[in-house]
Amino acid sequence: MKRKKIAFVIAILLVLVSSGIYFYYGFLFKEARNIASEMPDLSISATKLLDDYNSNPQKADALYLNKTIEITGTVTKQTDSVMILENTVFCLFTQKTKNQLLNNKITLKGKCIGYDELFQEVKLDQCTLNKQHN
Repeated sequence: MKRKKIAFVIAILLVLVSSGIYFYYGFLFKEARNIASEMPDLSISATKLLDDYNSNPQKADALYLNKTIEITGTVTKQTDSVMILENTVFCLFTQKTKNQLLNNKITLKGKCIGYDELFQEVKLDQCTLNKQHN
């Protein structure tokens, strides 16, 4: 009888441990998205994106937040890994940008991470340059 209880307790412990491991790797530990390899959910201009956030932030979050978007606009500020389009869209790149694109119209892709009310900017993360317009 004692062996059955021990075997039962060991079986329960194995089930708990294996379900804990499954939960951790299945739900909690997910690899980061590779935005560069994803197709954009939608394409939009930088000014339209900001207009949408200014007119209805909740609706804009539903449309854009955590989605891969392709955005077109003129570069108004540039540093090593940041570009600002139309003075309204903050784009953080995964790598340093080599080209000097100030005052050029570009199209890039990134993940929308929301609207910053303090700076009144829409923020994009993991950006990659798609093309430069002439």
